[in-house]
Amino acid sequence: MRLGYSAMPLHPLGRTWAETLQEDREAVILADSLGFHDAFIGEHLTDQHENITNSLLFLATLISDTQHIRLATGTTNLSQQHPVLVAANSAMFDHLSNGRFILGISPGALTSDAEALGILNEDRNGIFAEAIDVITKIWELDPPYSIDLPNNRFKVTTETTVDLDLGVGIMPKPLQRPRPEIVGTVVAPFSKGVIAMGRRDFHPLSANFLLPQWVATHWPNYVQGKQAAGQVADPADWRVARTVFVADDPAVARAYGRDYENSPYRFYYSQMLKKMRKLGRLELFKTDRDQPDEQVTLDHVLDKLVITGTPDSVTEQILAFREEIGEFGELVYAGLDWVDPRLARRSMELMAQKVMPDVNAALDAAK
Repeated sequence: MRLGYSAMPLHPLGRTWAETLQEDREAVILADSLGFHDAFIGEHLTDQHENITNSLLFLATLISDTQHIRLATGTTNLSQQHPVLVAANSAMFDHLSNGRFILGISPGALTSDAEALGILNEDRNGIFAEAIDVITKIWELDPPYSIDLPNNRFKVTTETTVDLDLGVGIMPKPLQRPRPEIVGTVVAPFSKGVIAMGRRDFHPLSANFLLPQWVATHWPNYVQGKQAAGQVADPADWRVARTVFVADDPAVARAYGRDYENSPYRFYYSQMLKKMRKLGRLELFKTDRDQPDEQVTLDHVLDKLVITGTPDSVTEQILAFREEIGEFGELVYAGLDWVDPRLARRSMELMAQKVMPDVNAALDAAK
């Protein structure tokens, strides 16, 4: 099982933007030094707490300061940019990073972003689906492209202006061929989008704020999509994010990972609970869909979704989680605000140097 990193990121108010951006960079640099496989970074335009407006721009600042970690948008919100821009900028990034790029994609869920861009009433899921079709076509085809897909608003061509001798009218292709890995974040239980991912050979990343029983619904749908394409699904392609805090002392693990008033884990899920309640999506936190809303408290959510403890305890919890949802290829560690930088760094160190080796040793022994 690989170890990955993901951050929305989400910070409390009161810190300067420069400070939180630097902290987010330090987390990815640390992950690289500890051997994390990849780092997914989110983006929003209009959220004070989620401070990265363009994940690709942010990740570009990390290319020279990291050596091995794969740099992933987590996600590029495809309803918010023309697919020609995404295809061209992603291709350049792939070359700048020497092929360490992963394109993480989603429609873009924040409604205030959509309103600011004037697309609040648009079918953003539809735009997303059309955009990714065009992006992959741009990478597949040669100029003048002549992309005019059925029921797709994006018509892309350079037929009128292309001049091969001058080198104009030619869009860049990524370093990785035929294309970089494409990863879609999965939030909804029983998501039908995962079926489409399987058909297209995109890879799913199940969100860290989903209960295990809902995470488990993703893999059968991915298998279904793969079968429809005449292929066999490989669990190595399934990433699952979890909210984890590891400490040397169990009391510290419990306090910082759950009970402490200023715990970044309590803050994170307090924010997520408010957002999902406002969006009418509390079912993500429910053990069954008939559970009354008033039972979905912050402590209930923390109990269900935060894995915290000493390395041995966290190892046991991860193995139990895997037993519940099935085999998957990568555990994606959710990065939160560094309220205590010493504890935050130590958690990542213990996760990489103790927990994951023990998890993999246990999996090897069980074969």
